[in-house]
Amino acid sequence: MLKSQFDAFVLPTYARAEVSFVSGENATLLDDTGKDYIDFTSGIGVVSMGHGKNALSEALCTQLQRITHISNLFLIAPQAEAAELIVKASGYDMACFFGNSGAEANEGAIKLARKYGEQGEKKRYKIITLDHSFHGRTITTVKATGQSSMHHSFGPWPEGFMYAENIDAVEAMIDDETVAVMIELIQGEGGVQPLEREKVQALAAALKARDILLIVDEVQTGVYRTGEFLASNLYDISPDVITLAKGIGGGVPIGVVMTSRKEIFKAGDHGSTFGGNYLSATAAKTVMQTLGAYKEKGLLDETLLYFEAALERLFAAHRDVFGEHVGFGLMRGLRVKDADTLAKIITQARGEGVLVLRSGRNTLRFLPPLTITKGEIDEGFKRLERAVATL
Repeated sequence: MLKSQFDAFVLPTYARAEVSFVSGENATLLDDTGKDYIDFTSGIGVVSMGHGKNALSEALCTQLQRITHISNLFLIAPQAEAAELIVKASGYDMACFFGNSGAEANEGAIKLARKYGEQGEKKRYKIITLDHSFHGRTITTVKATGQSSMHHSFGPWPEGFMYAENIDAVEAMIDDETVAVMIELIQGEGGVQPLEREKVQALAAALKARDILLIVDEVQTGVYRTGEFLASNLYDISPDVITLAKGIGGGVPIGVVMTSRKEIFKAGDHGSTFGGNYLSATAAKTVMQTLGAYKEKGLLDETLLYFEAALERLFAAHRDVFGEHVGFGLMRGLRVKDADTLAKIITQARGEGVLVLRSGRNTLRFLPPLTITKGEIDEGFKRLERAVATL
């Protein structure tokens, strides 16, 4: 019945597995047949605090009974409170704009850069991104994405985006119309591929010397996913613009543009009907408070180390299947010998009751809830071991 409803009434933009979940508790999901699954995906890095009843669900229920939405023509207390928590956790002197998704956050960052480029005698509008990057699904953010396979149909495309083969090639591409460079410090959709710290620092310094904005897309890496609040903190850089989404709302749609260039946007330059409303801002505020305390108590670091050790054991036991262990914190990947084997692992794992993801052509990706327990980690890897052993 459910499958036929999808076929009849939902556009076929996803190749969906025929599984329907009805409830969850932390990193454990239950489907409509009663089968349980260990979730090593958190809805592609979104459900940072896990599923089911927790501080987030309780805060949202309380807020729903008060006010769900009022426009940004008025002061919204949880929006200001969430912004303060985000800025203070970042360690940067920034201010926030709230939207509804990662793509919207990156659109906002691009608009901000283009507005900055209007200063001076010559208009600057070009933005350099990296091959294998992913920045969203809108027309502009698809074009910002450095994957030629995504640049089909939908044209004509917005102008001004250039793609560097790697971080070493960026500086040579800069000209007098370049206004910004946008990078992911760990390419989430591009194979869980971290950039080299020293090269990022050198690029950041070069851009600052040339008055070119550094935009860091932290839609997937942000909100403690790598162990620190931002991957930028790990790389010890000071970007001009940072974008957030996914885990910041714990499952409620929200996106954030953070910038130290607070003077660029004026009233009317940018906006969002739903962005930062009472519901989504309450979600962000609660996620920040809860995960901030989790980090401060040392529980997050303990979880990261436990998960990493379990993943390393799986990797070591199956070197015939896996070629490399990559990533940071709870954003991890195992390179698989070929794409067909990767597809088999994901399907077989689901059959064993553990959810894992694909990244790039041949990377098995792990993005579990940050609050996953040791028991859930143990059970998940036990099931994944069975899945790999069947190959």
